[in-house]
Amino acid sequence: MKSHLALLALALFPFVAIGEPAKEAEKTAAAAPKVRLKTNKGDIVLELNAEKAPISVENFLGYVKKKHYDGTVFHRVIDGFMIQGGGFAVTGGKLAQKPVGKGIKNEGRNGLKNERGTIAMARTSDPDSATAQFFINVADNTMLDYPNNGGYAVFGKVVEGMDVVDKIKSVKTGVSNIAMLHPATGEKLEMPAQDVPVENVVIVSSTLE
Repeated sequence: MKSHLALLALALFPFVAIGEPAKEAEKTAAAAPKVRLKTNKGDIVLELNAEKAPISVENFLGYVKKKHYDGTVFHRVIDGFMIQGGGFAVTGGKLAQKPVGKGIKNEGRNGLKNERGTIAMARTSDPDSATAQFFINVADNTMLDYPNNGGYAVFGKVVEGMDVVDKIKSVKTGVSNIAMLHPATGEKLEMPAQDVPVENVVIVSSTLE
């Protein structure tokens, strides 16, 4: 009888040993999904922090799944500060803002800092106005952390391709006319913008890893 029990135990234990790590791996993947941004300068892989920034991560992934970011550009680049993208695409030879959804609740006080290599939500002076645009910090930008103006919500970090980010931060920039959408009416407004790359830095595709 004892030998039968021993054989039964040996048969069951491998299922427990294999099953539990698999469940943990699934939890980790859900809490820290990865997104690959394929750009014309190289690939950037982002690890998102769904535990500390669930609203921002869900929002970002929603735009990824809708292919919103495909064909958009990094339209604002400031070396020593950040690279910003996710909102504009080239239309008729000019940068034009893409339609987006409603603004999300700001998670600027989630404890994550705007350190070099982190990704955060871009927004207006209204803390709850972030939609699709994001920026990647290329320096430690403590002035963007809570409580300053509600904080700019960090929701992940670069885990591959920081060399690509550094390539982008160093591109030549200038003043260019861009087509903005009025936040209240949706009316197109053409206006000059600073820190626009002279040559387009394009997000060719964004995919969930």
